[in-house]
Amino acid sequence: MERQKSEFLKTLNKGLGNHPDKASILLEYESHIDEILLESSDCSTEEQVMQRLISRLGSPAEIAYMWKEELSVTPSNMKWLFILLNIVFFGGGSLLTLAHNLFEWEWLSALWGHLTSIPSLIVFLYMFFWALLGYEIGKGFGHGGRRLLRKTFLLSLLPNILLMVLTVFEIIPHSWFAPLLTRTFIIACIIFTIILYPISWVGYRWGRKASI
Repeated sequence: MERQKSEFLKTLNKGLGNHPDKASILLEYESHIDEILLESSDCSTEEQVMQRLISRLGSPAEIAYMWKEELSVTPSNMKWLFILLNIVFFGGGSLLTLAHNLFEWEWLSALWGHLTSIPSLIVFLYMFFWALLGYEIGKGFGHGGRRLLRKTFLLSLLPNILLMVLTVFEIIPHSWFAPLLTRTFIIACIIFTIILYPISWVGYRWGRKASI
């Protein structure tokens, strides 16, 4: 079985060429090959072992092609995409809050009342956004996306921290967020902010596994 593993990785190594993440990709696939080989005690021939590897992982040529294609999605583009999405969420929410408190529009008051009545759903959707962030980075960059995830997370979190500071020091009046801004909701926001990175990390691990 070690011969099949060596042959598979050697072919993959050649197919990846000068890929910048070649070492981490090979390490990732080596661990998956080891897992498959442990499950392959029922295979009686070397050809069956190789066929199982290919059926589970794809051929070395297919894997190399996939990773070369993903070079077109640069870490910088991915990072700024999620940062901008988070800013859009906060910008949209800020404009909605400002308009609700400055203008007495009936439709806007109805929309505000509806949104403030479902804080749990809002929190759930926001947590899903962070899980998606981790998933896309894991799927797009595999083992090499760990540093990108940390950097993207920290930069994306800046609007959250800024809003908390402005609210806690009452630079933004608490009345603007009524009836949403209760003690329970504030505590929940702090707790959920703390667990956002673990949520993103779980999404990253899931996406990294999906890329295999």
